[in-house]
Amino acid sequence: MPTVAKGDAMRGLAVFISDIRNCKSKEAEQKRINKELANIRSKFKGDKTLDGYSKKKYVCKLLFIFLLGHDIDFGHMEAVNLLSSNKYTEKQIGYLFISVLVNTESELIRLIIQAIKNDLFTRNPVHICLALQCIANIGSKEMAEALAPEIPKLIVSGETLDAVKQSACLCLLRLFRTSPETVPSGEWTQRVGHLLNDQHLGVVTSATSLIHTLAQKTPEDFRQCVQLAISRLSRIVTSSYTDLQDYTYYFVPAPWLSVKLLRLLQVYPPPEDPAMRGRLNECLETILNKAQEPPKSKKVQHSNAKNAVLFEAINLIIHHDTEPTLLVRACNQLGQFLQHRETNLRYLALESMCLLASSEFSHEAVKKHMDTVITALKTERDVSVRQRAVDLLYGMCDKSNAEEIVAEMLSYLETADYSIREEMVLKVAILAEKYPVDYTWYVDTILNLIRIAGDYVSDEVWYRVIQIVINRDDVQGYAAKVVFEALQAPACHENMVKVGGYILGEFGNLIAGDQRSSPMVQFQLLHSKYHLCSAPTRGLLLSTYIKFINLFPEIKGQLQDVLRNNNNLQNADAELQQRAIEYLQLSTVASQDVLATVLEEMPPFPERESSILAKLKKKKPNVSDIEVKEGKKSSNPPTLNNSAANTPEATPVSAPVPVMAAAPAPAPVQSASDDLLGLSAGPAAAAVPVTNNFAAPAAPAGGGGLLVDVFDTPPAQNNVSSALAPQAEDNFFNMAGETAPSGDASATELDGRSQYFDISCCRLSLTDLK
Repeated sequence: MPTVAKGDAMRGLAVFISDIRNCKSKEAEQKRINKELANIRSKFKGDKTLDGYSKKKYVCKLLFIFLLGHDIDFGHMEAVNLLSSNKYTEKQIGYLFISVLVNTESELIRLIIQAIKNDLFTRNPVHICLALQCIANIGSKEMAEALAPEIPKLIVSGETLDAVKQSACLCLLRLFRTSPETVPSGEWTQRVGHLLNDQHLGVVTSATSLIHTLAQKTPEDFRQCVQLAISRLSRIVTSSYTDLQDYTYYFVPAPWLSVKLLRLLQVYPPPEDPAMRGRLNECLETILNKAQEPPKSKKVQHSNAKNAVLFEAINLIIHHDTEPTLLVRACNQLGQFLQHRETNLRYLALESMCLLASSEFSHEAVKKHMDTVITALKTERDVSVRQRAVDLLYGMCDKSNAEEIVAEMLSYLETADYSIREEMVLKVAILAEKYPVDYTWYVDTILNLIRIAGDYVSDEVWYRVIQIVINRDDVQGYAAKVVFEALQAPACHENMVKVGGYILGEFGNLIAGDQRSSPMVQFQLLHSKYHLCSAPTRGLLLSTYIKFINLFPEIKGQLQDVLRNNNNLQNADAELQQRAIEYLQLSTVASQDVLATVLEEMPPFPERESSILAKLKKKKPNVSDIEVKEGKKSSNPPTLNNSAANTPEATPVSAPVPVMAAAPAPAPVQSASDDLLGLSAGPAAAAVPVTNNFAAPAAPAGGGGLLVDVFDTPPAQNNVSSALAPQAEDNFFNMAGETAPSGDASATELDGRSQYFDISCCRLSLTDLK
């Protein structure tokens, strides 16, 4: 950069700045600024033509006043005129003023673009660099459209100086990030890769930044850069810090360039050429070895530079995921950082180990650090580090350590920060479902989860436990017993009441033989929570009561008294009022056989992917996917059904409402709350027929079918399959006051299973029952 001549010093500007600093009050400063603005305005509007020095001085004063926080509404044209000057200092001030004060919508933008073009076509490298810096600073779309085609010519030209190439690369990078469509593609994209072999490391660094960004959009155009990047990286990591003195930072040779090259290589898969792959692995091993060497300096800058290269190398090792030796070494070195005194290093180590935990080669090595991670979870002061510890425990969990990890996470959940509780609840629910010791342990875990963090337990979690209980005959009695015991707590969360109401409504008869959980005791326990719950939960409890009338005829009178209560029959909530009236009429006019048919136990759910995992992916897209990890280890997907061959380790998966074969299912409509229970299988699955896993009851022979008379269906549709088809909008949750989001196909999932309720209470012609 040219030196400023002694005669170019602006004495008037120095005096003005001194006057501003000497002002004793804000009013005095404002008075001095107003006086100066009036003077500058008069000079610009005067008859006397100002020379370049005067324009530069006054424009500089305007720039200083603007930086003090005052608005400037004149002087822009004078700044544009300075761009045509051949003197460096005048042109520099003009570009500086334009970069700071000129709006991209300004009427002067075309004049500025023309002035910049003139400077780009000159042979003066200083003027070219000033123009490129101005383009990068403003970076408007109009400027990009006009000037982007010219910049690649500067990058690949053999006559361009190194300093200009650097500025041109960074300028084009800025325009590409602002308006990618304006940057042309062509022959220059093939030639720009050769800049990685340039002798000037400044050019290589700038070119690497540009190539990395362009390669993320069109990787095929820059695939030849992989070999060049490996070659350049090899020369850097094998060199001594004395070989690259101009680019050595605290004894670490070219750390910024090394990081950029490693990031560029992460855009592509491992090289197919064995020689190139071997050379890259040697580079990575060298970086890991250097990280183990004693530090050459005690200053933090040295360790920061060395660790920056190390962590980026580990990211590349994880990205390739093909070298078991490197993966295990990387894991061991990261493990040393878990107890480092620097919080940032502990955070980065946990974050990188989360990625290593998803690799089949390094998963076992990560598990060895479980105790250290649990300690970090309990003792770390920084909440962000604790959150990464939770992520790592989630990622390293498998069948061998699931019980211990879930117990530790539940223990920590009681005192966890509110900001991470919801995510922790989802992860505990997923792990408990993914790796159950047995299904009684799973039920205990979810109920404990609701007890500890009920406010953070989303509907997906308690829907899921109900699905699994319904699908597992061997756990239904146990679930009814433990949920009955949980409801006896003085303070009981509403989600626990929902789970208890549903499970006892379905399987309360399995524990009714014990006097301590007799039908009346079950009813009184649930009804004691009734007035403390919201309207949707009250609706669900009313549905439980109608189920009790079928299960326990001996308490029918007490249940009907509740339904007759004016608080229900005249409730301001239309849903509750409708449920109470319809349930009361159904229990009064229907025979016991009709009640038994209509209120039959829910059939098992078909298999489907867990929606809790889908919700966690939405909440945190970059979370390590334990399903991917499991997929690598086993080719047998977990299943959930009523088969006796199902082992406790089999993974339960979410299921939708059964669809009768007789009635085609409508295409599901996707929404923001889609897949509450794993119903949504994507657009392609919408047209796939779902096979029902339970048979419709056959109509009695002779005298017309009972269900035909009850549901008053036309002859063409006088079967249960048609009556229970998914066109019935009202599902169990709707009857309970749970309003599903509009257009959400998955809202019919769990209590769509209670289509018996829907038909009987919302579609049933009571006159036919009489």
